[in-house]
Amino acid sequence: MQSQASIDSSGGTAPKIATERFSYDDSIVRLFLFATYGWALVAFLVGLYIALQLRWPSLSFGQEFLTFGRLRPLHTNAAIFAFAGNAIFTGIYYSTPRLCKTPMFSRALSRFHFWGWQAIIVSAAITLPLGISQSREYAELEWPIDIAIAIVWVAFAINFFGTLVKRRERHMYVALWFYIATIVTVAILHIFNNLVVPAGLFKSYSLYAGVQDAFMQWWYGHNAVAFFLTTPFLGLMYYFLPKAAGRPVFSYRLSIIHFWSLVFIYIWAGPHHLHYTALPEWASTLGMLFSLMLWMPSWGGMINGLLTLRGAWHKVTTDPVLKFFVVAITFYGMSTFEGPLLSIKAVNSLSHYTDWTIGHVHSGALGWNGFMAFGLVYWLAPRLFQTPLYSIKLATTHFWLATVGILLYVISMYVAGVTQGLMWRALTPEGQLAYPEFIETTLRILPFYIIRAIGGLLFLGGALIGAYNLYRTWAARPSEYEVEVHEAPPLAASYPEEIKPEPTLVAVLESAKKLEVFNTFWWHRRWERKPMRFTVWTTIAVLTASLFEIIPTFVIRSNVPTIATVEPYTPLELCGRDIYIEEGCYNCHSQMIRAMLAETKRYGEYSKPGEFVYDHPFQWGSRRIGPDLAREGGKQSTQWHVLHFEEPSQVSPGSIMPVYAHLMKKPLDFAGIPARMRAMQALGVPYSDDEVKSSIEDAKEQAATFAAEFIAQNGDSPYVTPGGKVIDLGDRQAIALIAYLQRMGTDLFKEPAPETEKKVGQAEGAVPSTDKKTAAVTSGAATSNEGGH
Repeated sequence: MQSQASIDSSGGTAPKIATERFSYDDSIVRLFLFATYGWALVAFLVGLYIALQLRWPSLSFGQEFLTFGRLRPLHTNAAIFAFAGNAIFTGIYYSTPRLCKTPMFSRALSRFHFWGWQAIIVSAAITLPLGISQSREYAELEWPIDIAIAIVWVAFAINFFGTLVKRRERHMYVALWFYIATIVTVAILHIFNNLVVPAGLFKSYSLYAGVQDAFMQWWYGHNAVAFFLTTPFLGLMYYFLPKAAGRPVFSYRLSIIHFWSLVFIYIWAGPHHLHYTALPEWASTLGMLFSLMLWMPSWGGMINGLLTLRGAWHKVTTDPVLKFFVVAITFYGMSTFEGPLLSIKAVNSLSHYTDWTIGHVHSGALGWNGFMAFGLVYWLAPRLFQTPLYSIKLATTHFWLATVGILLYVISMYVAGVTQGLMWRALTPEGQLAYPEFIETTLRILPFYIIRAIGGLLFLGGALIGAYNLYRTWAARPSEYEVEVHEAPPLAASYPEEIKPEPTLVAVLESAKKLEVFNTFWWHRRWERKPMRFTVWTTIAVLTASLFEIIPTFVIRSNVPTIATVEPYTPLELCGRDIYIEEGCYNCHSQMIRAMLAETKRYGEYSKPGEFVYDHPFQWGSRRIGPDLAREGGKQSTQWHVLHFEEPSQVSPGSIMPVYAHLMKKPLDFAGIPARMRAMQALGVPYSDDEVKSSIEDAKEQAATFAAEFIAQNGDSPYVTPGGKVIDLGDRQAIALIAYLQRMGTDLFKEPAPETEKKVGQAEGAVPSTDKKTAAVTSGAATSNEGGH
């Protein structure tokens, strides 16, 4: 079949162009749709379960695999990468072929992408409860899984860009721009954030340490939110909202401004997560300034979305798809207003480490991403299953349950967070802490944890109704799907370039004329015809912003002044730190005392950058469900820690920490210590070869010392389990973790050893104390190289 003849400029008839016949592969979209909803239920169920644990910690049933610390990363990964990730791929695999008028580049790559991504999610669901974790927020998965993610992502990128190359539509629609930014930036973030040195098949240490590691983590963490939970969903909004509303996008120019400003500005904003920490102040201030600038592009996108509904608002009252989309865009506007607000230092000093941040995150993840995903599912289901949606009423019920649920969740967390922040910083007229015990704050907010759980239950209930509606729709599908055949001509080898328009202004400066021509965005129309050029410019924008932010921290070494008494962990302490990570303690406890009066009164001397030079990875945390542990060393006895692990409430009444009795039962892996120390050596930690060779003996000797301390403090009695079994703690995980806890924050207060005792090969500025096997805190002051190197 041939297309209608076109007329050339000379008035003659140009040769007729034969059209090509093709069909779209909707089977892959169906697979991603089912995966989206299946993993949504898993993510919401795990989230509800750990929310209930915060009120009733006994719900872990004493099982190490079910503690909050291990399941919280499972919940976040399931919500972000399983639920939201599959929703992204569902929308991209449906919209990209239709925008390009061609099937996806490779059916084989599409299926490799699908099954590879599901395998990665399953591996996360297995490894995280087992305690196999890098402890990097949103990037907890260990290095073999990270490599698998990179491989699957590359396959996805080849499939996507291959589709762009073979497209039959000359111009790239705005949704494709956001897909490009997502694919490019997520690859950059994933690779550079996950550079590690392996210490075994399921253990690795970050290439970065301390301050640099924190900086890299939040460069990644904030931009994972930006380029995995924002830009792809904006692309979905730009495609599916106009489709559902039957209206064109409100403003093409606003789309351009929205895209480029978002891509360039977002990448700078990560350091605002680290206000008042040991991060250099210039870095966090820079993050705050760019976060404030994010108000403009973010709200530009929200306005563009909502105004697309002009002339179609009457449909919102009857169409559940538009209901979900409208509330999603509203939550996007709210969360992107709140994010810059929380980046302001004065506000952040109150909100950081509190549940306010949790409410903010869920307003975005469930309100924006969740509602967009649900709207997407309800719009696609009748088209993919070629049958009407089973029940509009059930979809509407789902909408209202989810809306009420997320509002209960967010509002309760706002109140809890503000309560926490105000109580932590409250001082008496005499200048003392009004609430010196951390547990006082915990007990005050327990009712809000119950409200949060009720909100989560409603949200999950709505999702279950949606699952039933989706199932009944699928069950009514025809026995065989009809495959629609489309026709379109191929792209011509040559085409007329976009012509630069002439200015229409007169009697003005030349600069004004140039600005007028620039504002026609004729140049952007040219870029939209060249996907590879567009991709290059997007990559340049992302890399430029990233490099300007990151390079100074690594080049200017004075940003991390060394401290003479800070030394590497002993073999046992290193092993204990790994157990701390394995148990997910960082999910509840921070290790960062901010330079604020109330914090120093509560926890002690504020944290210094040089304290963390051997921390691979850093453990500053992002939330305080329990007290900060940065100065934990020497505060409690060995016996106290053992009893705290066995049953926290017996030494801290009212504690919501789950029991960790398994730490007294599980044997310590002494044999694995040398490999871990060699990995640290590769990262520049100054362990000598002799120390590595003797590490097992040294660890056993220090463990025996702590075990003897426990017996002495326990009335000369060994540890006995509640079941009556006597256990020698000298070879148990609890002792290693206690060794690490007793070391925390003590180096800063040790007496520096004489310069003549400095070891050969010791890192410059890091002089060992006379005894590395104890964590005694002396009254001496640490010396600091204030000027750096």
